[in-house]
Amino acid sequence: MRELTVARSELILGGQKSGKTARAESLAAAWLAASASHEAVYIATAQAWDEEMRARIDRHRRDRAERVPRMRTVEEPLALAQAIGQNSRPGTLVVVDCLTLWLTALLMPAVPVQGRAPEPASLARAVAACAGPLVLISNEIGLGVVPMGRDARHFVDALGTLNQQAAAACERVTLMSAGLPLTLKESA
Repeated sequence: MRELTVARSELILGGQKSGKTARAESLAAAWLAASASHEAVYIATAQAWDEEMRARIDRHRRDRAERVPRMRTVEEPLALAQAIGQNSRPGTLVVVDCLTLWLTALLMPAVPVQGRAPEPASLARAVAACAGPLVLISNEIGLGVVPMGRDARHFVDALGTLNQQAAAACERVTLMSAGLPLTLKESA
């Protein structure tokens, strides 16, 4: 198995339970182990709109604290570019989990957003401006059939576009399947 290395920026794509978050946590653990001065921040974009989601978020918090105890968590469902900027430092790895839930909150908010919603294009600028390493996680949902509903088709199209923009902005792109990483892009 290849040694785990942290890229300046990495987009991790995959389906649900494909191993995306486990890879990001492994990268964070490797980063933290490389130097006592290194820090890691996990930016969570999920929102708990029902009891099942609250329980899922609580379980993820507990599991993350056990697996990567030195990683600090910041919860930010909407102002993602700002959260990346506020937490980015040369010695700090930032993990964003996940772009899919962030885009969902922008396009289909459970509660109407006051003012103008952030634009997904702001993400590419945040990746470029990030002072330390950045790991983005997103779902790959465009491999199945075309959804029947207009709103679902719009979301799949928007996520596909967002993933393409993030992939273009990142130095490395990894596709996860069954817990196995496949490198799609690696900048030298």
